[in-house]
Amino acid sequence: MRYDEFLAKVRDRGEYADQEEAAKVAEAVLEVLAGRITSAETKDLAAQLPAPLDAKLTAAASEQPESYGVEEFCRRVAERTGARERTAQWDAGAVLTTLAENVSPGELNQLISQLPTGYAVLFGKPDLAD
Repeated sequence: MRYDEFLAKVRDRGEYADQEEAAKVAEAVLEVLAGRITSAETKDLAAQLPAPLDAKLTAAASEQPESYGVEEFCRRVAERTGARERTAQWDAGAVLTTLAENVSPGELNQLISQLPTGYAVLFGKPDLAD
């Protein structure tokens, strides 16, 4: 999928005003995600994303991923976007559901398996991908 197509889906899902807002939200969510998963998983995931999202994700990779739940994830997204936490949950869902549709099922399972219970819903999944 091309970058503009990815952003168009995020824009539609998140009901954003324009592609610029969708890009800002997508980058914020991916940066927070990169700090939550291993650097190896970040690289694997980045390989399946269009440029420049792949570079944003890789640049935010952490050698020692932090461990926190969905609430903290959304708080960190809100901090980056300037939104309320409830809005950030919506934003995370818009981006991560789009991501889930555009990576392989195996990659999605690896990604979700690194996260605690509750994250799968942000990807539009009740559990591991089929």
